[in-house]
Amino acid sequence: MTSSQRGTVVVSIIGALAVTVYAAWAALHILVLNPLAAVPGRDLDEIYDAMSDAGESFSIGWVIAIIGIGVVLAIVSAWVCIANRVPPIVAASGPLALLMLGAPGYFVASFSPGMSLADTFMISGGSHSPWNLPLYAISALAAVAVIVIAVGAAIRSRYEPAIVRTP
Repeated sequence: MTSSQRGTVVVSIIGALAVTVYAAWAALHILVLNPLAAVPGRDLDEIYDAMSDAGESFSIGWVIAIIGIGVVLAIVSAWVCIANRVPPIVAASGPLALLMLGAPGYFVASFSPGMSLADTFMISGGSHSPWNLPLYAISALAAVAVIVIAVGAAIRSRYEPAIVRTP
């Protein structure tokens, strides 16, 4: 195995793990941290019971399904990159793009639970916990990294000689 192939394996695995940790943090925030911050003085079971009594569902399955899409895509991306022996920079692009798209995914996954909390407890539907801010920061940094990689690739391709393949 060449050093480039080892780099691809390492980058792919780290990328899939990073997306998984991001997804786990997003799910923890939506399902635990935000409800506890939104309704201080009650434990999680009391909050869920009150929502159920009010006819509101918390959509745990919805949250896991939406958040899980990114994890599945990260694992598939890692497998494809390792199997095709792509350069490490290409292997890094997939997880970075998924982390960048994590913010919109988090918003979609958290919308219904946030509205259920708002309807049950007559509060705003926005986030009540500051622990979602690291998710947005990571997504913003990933967007910057994707742009830097794209610009770097464009500059490199401009100065590298074209590869002519003959049959």
